[in-house]
Amino acid sequence: MRPLLQAEQAVLGAVLLDPGQLPRLSEWLRPGHFYRPQHAALYAALLKLHAAGHPGTAPQPAAPAARDRKPGTWPTTPTAGSDQRLAWMDAAIAETKSSQVRGLTAVYLHTLIAACPRPAHAPVYGRMVLEGAIHRTVAKHATRLHQMARADAVRGSAEDTLHYAQVLTDVLGDLARRWGTDPRPMAPPTPLPKPDAANQPPVSEELLADEEYLLAVLTAHPDALGELVGWLRPEDFANPAHGRIYRCLGALHHRGEPVDEVTVLWEAQRRGDLADGTLTAEDVLRLCDSKSPAGIADYLGEQVVRAALVRTAADAARQVRTLADDESLAPGRLIGYALHALSPLEDIRRRWQAASGAPEAASAPPPAPHPTGRVPSSRTDAARARSRPHPPPSPNARTSAPTPVSPVRSSRRSPS
Repeated sequence: MRPLLQAEQAVLGAVLLDPGQLPRLSEWLRPGHFYRPQHAALYAALLKLHAAGHPGTAPQPAAPAARDRKPGTWPTTPTAGSDQRLAWMDAAIAETKSSQVRGLTAVYLHTLIAACPRPAHAPVYGRMVLEGAIHRTVAKHATRLHQMARADAVRGSAEDTLHYAQVLTDVLGDLARRWGTDPRPMAPPTPLPKPDAANQPPVSEELLADEEYLLAVLTAHPDALGELVGWLRPEDFANPAHGRIYRCLGALHHRGEPVDEVTVLWEAQRRGDLADGTLTAEDVLRLCDSKSPAGIADYLGEQVVRAALVRTAADAARQVRTLADDESLAPGRLIGYALHALSPLEDIRRRWQAASGAPEAASAPPPAPHPTGRVPSSRTDAARARSRPHPPPSPNARTSAPTPVSPVRSSRRSPS
């Protein structure tokens, strides 16, 4: 994704010109949100200096906007407060030397200042930086989930897939709170395309053999269906033809009819599975062998569900990565669409845990309620960044101590 270099330069230039902008950014904009390491190191240094009470953070006379300055005026010509600003910049350069990041010089700091049209617009520039960081972060974690799913498909496990799926979900929730929206699934207007076969986790011959053996065991011992129908679905089978036969077995079991290869063939014919070419009579008779030796049906079913979980996670990860690569997608919609893409994984995770007997993951405790008179700052700052700056007070207005600006709820649109 192309980084918003201009926005990163503008927000840093705004803080260099007016350190009073930092409190409007520090609650929700982090150094890790910057794409360039130099910018991240400089922003971290400015936060540290501001927290330490550097003299340059004291209110200073406002500097003229870059486009309003004439050649030969500030910063070339000293004005009231310019010494403090220069000290503020020198301290920032000195602080960043410990980070071992190259390229931060006094010349580059003046480049950042020149890139800032208006320091008062710093929250909007910061919002642009955060937007780019959200896309990059979602893409990174979706890629990691896809890699883990492919690795688990080879290893025959699912633990890493479940772990990184939860990490991605938690990251989406944190990004939603920083952006100032609710982390809830949202269906995109048009369904996302399914990943092509090249991006699907490999289906092992052992898994296909387990599916075939499971169908034979269930035909020979239909009583075992009662243990499986609660958590094994036809769509869990890697081979669609195997899923069709399992659906026929489940239908016969549900109606209380006899189960053997002949009745399964009859049910497949009634459902049109033979007519559309998905199955042949020879396939049904071969796979549904009522003379099959006994087997552990629930263990075989568990292997099928586990493999389906890994495939579902890989599909969801590819869809989320596709969403993150769409630069025109606003963060609120990106997060909502990504959570929607991950939602099928939650159902199959619960069914796999029921099959394997794994304990349910402990849910995180709900966040402590905030006082009714104060809205969480991570939301107010994000909402305030959407609002236009207030005009300067009239000279005739009464002077009083500045009060925090409360966000206008109407300015916080639905996730977009």
